[in-house]
Amino acid sequence: MNWEQMQGKWTQMKGSVKQQWGKLTDDDLDIIAGSKDKLVGRLQERYGIQKEEAQRQLDHWAKTAFETDDASRRHEHVTR
Repeated sequence: MNWEQMQGKWTQMKGSVKQQWGKLTDDDLDIIAGSKDKLVGRLQERYGIQKEEAQRQLDHWAKTAFETDDASRRHEHVTR
């Protein structure tokens, strides 16, 4: 999964984002709407961190989230 796919699955991913960054509000998540740049900006605002740190955290989370989604799809394919 990449960021274009993330935007398409944003509704499903919002829970994971909120779990990772609890200071983000539901309104924040609606405004972000899957935009990587908007998410980085909101992380900077809510957590008082620099852009590079927000990007690092997001990249780490996304790698985990994308790998989990890919593994789920592979498992689903195998069990069919």
